[in-house]
Amino acid sequence: MRSKACDALRKQGYLFFSPESSAAVKPCMWSKRALRGGDMCYKHQFYGIESHRCIQMTPTLRCNQRCLFCWRSMEHEVENEIELTPEAIVSGAQKLHKKGLAGYKPHRDVTPEMWQEASEFPNQVAISLSGEPTCYSQLPALVDLFKENGYTVFVVSNGTRPEVVEKLHPTQLYISLDAPDEDTYTMLCRPKGDYWEGVLQSLSLLSTRRSAVRVTLVKGLNDHSPEAYGRIIADAHPSFVEVKGYMYLGYSRSRLSMDQMPEHAYVRSFAEKIAESAGYRIRDESPVSRVVCLEEDL
Repeated sequence: MRSKACDALRKQGYLFFSPESSAAVKPCMWSKRALRGGDMCYKHQFYGIESHRCIQMTPTLRCNQRCLFCWRSMEHEVENEIELTPEAIVSGAQKLHKKGLAGYKPHRDVTPEMWQEASEFPNQVAISLSGEPTCYSQLPALVDLFKENGYTVFVVSNGTRPEVVEKLHPTQLYISLDAPDEDTYTMLCRPKGDYWEGVLQSLSLLSTRRSAVRVTLVKGLNDHSPEAYGRIIADAHPSFVEVKGYMYLGYSRSRLSMDQMPEHAYVRSFAEKIAESAGYRIRDESPVSRVVCLEEDL
């Protein structure tokens, strides 16, 4: 099963659970930075997540969209894989997280306490690394099993499979809303099927759980019609909205230009317009990550 994409990702720090599966763990930049006593990511600022104790992973690299702004490779797709059981993923996730951080144990800025928390006592799982997690057939059971083992769980989905989203009960559920209308969605996200109505259906499920809508803003492509974003968000009624600037990283650099990466002031200005239309307000922001968090204006 192992493709050229998996080989390339392994060089980038992806740690795979088995040769037959594309399920993987990769400690993120913020996890490593926090471990050394540096800043944590905006999820700590917004929601209290400790970056060094957060396992970033995916149960599959498969995806049913080809978003222009995605940092992953689309030239070598994962076609056939043997899915791992939720039990195999949960039992191996901490080990791979620790392995991914192993080079930091002797670092002069890493205290024994921080190392122990990161390597032995991670308490958060972000199912957001790459791929579309709802393409993994046992995602609801995986989320439940992580929670039963004491983890908080964030799931980030493109919303194309509402029948799976409906069964998910993570600590916080993200659904991407990367376009204000179907034409923009088709152009930017390049779905492999007719999914726009499915995305809207997934968004309609957010009001009954702790949730967030994620808008990735790409200059010149989806940075229009803030009132349309606002109407969709008002109907979805999520707990939070994150308006985040596209980052010129990874394989997206072969599809987009650096000029399409908006500055934080631009992101904030657009977020303010969405908030006004949706009946939300700015709750917090992280200029270094170019992200603005909105919540309902009560």
